[in-house]
Amino acid sequence: MADPAGTEGAELSTQRWVRFRSLMSHIDMRQGAGSAKIKANIRKGLRHFGVEVLRWRPKSIPEAALARMIDQHRIDTVLDVGANEGQYALSLRELGYRGRIISFEPLAGAHRRLQQSAAKDPAWIIPPRTAIGNQDGQVPFNLASNGVSSSVLNMLDTHQRAAPDVGYTGTEIVPISRLDRVANEFLGEARNIFLKVDAQGFENQVLQGATELLCRVVGAQLELSLVPLYEGETLFTELVGLMEKKGFSIWGILPGLTDNSSGRLLQTDVVFFRT
Repeated sequence: MADPAGTEGAELSTQRWVRFRSLMSHIDMRQGAGSAKIKANIRKGLRHFGVEVLRWRPKSIPEAALARMIDQHRIDTVLDVGANEGQYALSLRELGYRGRIISFEPLAGAHRRLQQSAAKDPAWIIPPRTAIGNQDGQVPFNLASNGVSSSVLNMLDTHQRAAPDVGYTGTEIVPISRLDRVANEFLGEARNIFLKVDAQGFENQVLQGATELLCRVVGAQLELSLVPLYEGETLFTELVGLMEKKGFSIWGILPGLTDNSSGRLLQTDVVFFRT
């Protein structure tokens, strides 16, 4: 996708990175053995401003591993459930995926911005706004202050302790649909389908409404909670067992929400492919 603002930002980031690497190389040449201490002091100073400098190893980051999995399984269509404003689809494009993406989003404001994000990408399809679950009709949807934590389910104290700045600010009545009913219209001749579900505790209900579709799915990425974050959600162990019974095995785990006060991992993205 062509995004002038994003391109300009990327160019500026690249220029800053080149200047930083040039500075570090200059220190190495001029200071010799003392360069390690100088670079350590520079990194310490940057941390004061909330900036951490790490060596860039593109092949080692989790997102790059996901891209390799998608490429190896020749995924040609991604179903993006819980798309928000299109962050996941944009990250796939940055990683080099050029196949079709079908993004579902229920909230009016986010859906409008999602359409704007996809406007210049003919392979990125935005169906009419709808939540995805195990029923067809309408449902109240809780609006979170950060947008991405919005959910059909009520947020528990565990989530609010881990993210104290995030809370519900209201509700919006939205359509809700089963994937088995709405997905086929957009799948066309898709052969290798990858299902991504980021539904803030509603993942099991999404799968319950996709029993026929799952027979066609090659791989999936589900956001799973290790402890209850939303009222009534199905947790990691049970959903992993459910996916295994359907013929999938775990290929990757991407860290998610962490309680910064304790260091405990609360939520993670799990990538599955058929055994």
